[in-house]
Amino acid sequence: MHLKAIDLNLLTALGALLSQRSVSRAAREVGLSQPAMSRALDRLRHLFGDDLMVRSGAGMVLTARAEALAPRVQVLLADIIDVVAEPDFDPARERRTVRIAAVDSQTALFFPGAMARLLKEAPDVDLRAVPIGPDISRRMQACEIDLTFSLANYPLPSGAHSERLLDDRLALILRRGHPAAAGQTLTLADYAALSHVTVSIFGDSYTEADAALAAAGLERRIALTTPHFTAALAAVAQTDMVTVLSRAFALQFAEPLGLVLREPPFQARALPVTLVWPAARKHDRLLAWLRGVFKDVAAGLAA
Repeated sequence: MHLKAIDLNLLTALGALLSQRSVSRAAREVGLSQPAMSRALDRLRHLFGDDLMVRSGAGMVLTARAEALAPRVQVLLADIIDVVAEPDFDPARERRTVRIAAVDSQTALFFPGAMARLLKEAPDVDLRAVPIGPDISRRMQACEIDLTFSLANYPLPSGAHSERLLDDRLALILRRGHPAAAGQTLTLADYAALSHVTVSIFGDSYTEADAALAAAGLERRIALTTPHFTAALAAVAQTDMVTVLSRAFALQFAEPLGLVLREPPFQARALPVTLVWPAARKHDRLLAWLRGVFKDVAAGLAA
């Protein structure tokens, strides 16, 4: 098929249809009438030899071909916009809401410093923290979120771009005055005898600690499982339970909550914190600037 045989104006209609999954909403997005968008959909169906969208109940769903096309079309439209976009950028002129998927430890670490910069340099840019969940890959591909903070075990879509922000590691956390918080190093058996708090984001509470204990023929009691890192620290601060989680995060609360940080009694892997964005957002200049802000915040934490 020759490029001259394709009406490239249809690309804008296709992008709107694939993202909105509605003829009327797509028409409003690109400023067409609903009949004009319906005609564009008919031409796109002929061009691709596929229905692209089919009615299901009260709405429309994408065909398998359309689902496969959606992320590629988003990237293509972003590339076209980048070619013709104005080269200058001033964060102070931006009016946007940026949706960032993060757990509470990441928002506590990075958002206060980032907001201090935004209020000065980009006062009309708002941040919205949204939950991380098992559907994070789909939400990124659909551009329902702009950025996500990621750890090594998060399922992310292929083609996503990423940048490491912080080299973190695990720490054993106890309350000040805990019988096991004295200077001596805990053995794995000592650790197994304590009551534990674990954080589960995706519903799986099995951790490196459990693997190390199982290899030594030991078990532990998990008294509390929570999806919130702040809740884990608060519970440890008021009981004789212990937890193992991000050292950088725990350090921010060690003094006010009266916490003690120790090396865990097992070999723990590194805990790099990474910022990830979908391919369709690779030319977004505001997001590029915001990633720089987060890098500066991370540098301060590392120092």
